Amino acid sequence: MRFTYSICDPSENEILFKNDKITADQAIKIAREYPWLEKLDISEKNIHANVHFSPSLNFKNENSDKEFRITAHYNPNRELEFSLWYKRVVKTKALFGLFGEKEKIVVSDAWDYLLQDTLVYLQYFLDEEYERIESLYTYSI
Repeated sequence: MRFTYSICDPSENEILFKNDKITADQAIKIAREYPWLEKLDISEKNIHANVHFSPSLNFKNENSDKEFRITAHYNPNRELEFSLWYKRVVKTKALFGLFGEKEKIVVSDAWDYLLQDTLVYLQYFLDEEYERIESLYTYSI
């Protein structure tokens, strides 16, 4: 499988789209070695200046068009945490299925993950274990 990725850098005014096709191992390495704390500090120091994005990496599966984004933030104790964003196509039924099914793009988010856990979910995405990612966004009552 091949992936592409993009970078949202707080000091840049446009998303940097990397055209290189990367492997799952390369994607994990990029996420692990990205200077998250440095980029968050840039965001905080320049909050009223030209900050365009929160530090983020977005990975796209070229075969399925599904995407997984990692965005860094500080928790109230100023510890590094991440939000996980998952973009995929889902089928929905209009009026209880009377008008058949439609496909729509959905982006779901989950918050407050440590880097170690974030990398686990990124690996699930890279391995196409989408049901494990979906479990982040389903809640039982």
